[in-house]
Amino acid sequence: MQVSVEKSSALERRLTVEVPEERIETQVHSRLEDLRKTVRIDGFRKGKAPLKVVRQRFGARVRAEIVGEMLQSTISEAITTEDLKPAGQPIIDPISSPPGEGLTYTATFEIYPEIELAPFDALEIQKVDCEINDGDIETMIEKLREQNKEWLAVERPSQDGDQLSINFEGRVDGELFEGGTGKDTDLQLGMGMMIEGFEAGLTGKTAGERVELNLEFPDVYRNEELAGKTVKFDVTINHVREAVLPEINDVFMEKFGVKEGGMDAFRSEVRENMGKERERAVRQRLSQEIMEKLAAANAIEVPASLVEAESERLRQQMAQEFMMRGLNPSEAGEEFDQVLKHRAENRVKLGLIMAEIIKTAELIAPPDKVREMIENMASSYEDPAAVVKYYYDDPEKLKQVEGTCLEDEAVNWIASQAKITETSLSFDALMEPVQTDNQTEASS
Repeated sequence: MQVSVEKSSALERRLTVEVPEERIETQVHSRLEDLRKTVRIDGFRKGKAPLKVVRQRFGARVRAEIVGEMLQSTISEAITTEDLKPAGQPIIDPISSPPGEGLTYTATFEIYPEIELAPFDALEIQKVDCEINDGDIETMIEKLREQNKEWLAVERPSQDGDQLSINFEGRVDGELFEGGTGKDTDLQLGMGMMIEGFEAGLTGKTAGERVELNLEFPDVYRNEELAGKTVKFDVTINHVREAVLPEINDVFMEKFGVKEGGMDAFRSEVRENMGKERERAVRQRLSQEIMEKLAAANAIEVPASLVEAESERLRQQMAQEFMMRGLNPSEAGEEFDQVLKHRAENRVKLGLIMAEIIKTAELIAPPDKVREMIENMASSYEDPAAVVKYYYDDPEKLKQVEGTCLEDEAVNWIASQAKITETSLSFDALMEPVQTDNQTEASS
């Protein structure tokens, strides 16, 4: 077998393979001999037909089968011989295999880039921390009350913060449009969930009133067909409700697992839970900081095939999220695709960098830490032991946890090599959502 490799670009390779006819014919002859022992041909007893007759009858079909198998085996053999690491499925050009002339084909594919990691001691990483004080605990208790508020009907005119139950119909050019109607829809005033003027037009109204709103859609709107157009909404207010916060009593505290000990025990429980949230947030921010600095310090070209595969995975994920929010994924537009591609490139790049770090540092996911991670996740369920068993009984689920644990090990290792400076944040600032586009699982 003869193999030649052409470098089409930094990562693309064209592999030309030539397999001699003798190699194909040896296998064809062997298979026809096996076939001769079992095949029935008119005029001959089973297993007694001459090989020449069997070849005439089945030779073309057998040769086609052998060529197909030879294609799969020789491409793997050639890739191994040339020490190539394909990053995607090879694309095979139309093969040439006339009888008697062997097999020739060309396979085109991308390879993984060779990565030379930048020095870790040059990375300047900022690690955040925060101290939970009494004021933070009181703020959190108020947030818990807010999360458990009740909506009670009132007879007064509506105001910001109230929740309205409404029926509405919207018309553009006198015609109803998709998504422009609703019945018994809850709307909290002051949240800015509707187009400009909608909530303001319902402020100061009482239950039972009918309101006509003449508004305009923004010039830039998710539904381009409605962008900039005038719209008329007919709205009926069914109910006006105001929020009532619960008292901090035994009933309230029992919702959070505190059955005795009163306010002191409740504050202690809140502090403990905040501490867990703090640790997760600190960890997330450190991981993000490291990922961003790694991406900036290591310039590598990423295989387009991997980026496309990751883009498609993200596209499907985003489409599901769109549909759950009642949006049409097809309306996202070209800008959405560009954002997905950029995000996919970041994830693929960081996945390759992290994989190289794990290999270089010879990192593993310690079984005891994997167990600890699973038990922590299971602790919030009614039957933690059953959840732990579920993870260990499912190899794919276990692999996901091992990947997360391995990424944690890599983050720890990088942090031990880099220059770390510490800074303090308040609890609220620490818990603000952080962008996680650069996060990746080292196991992917």
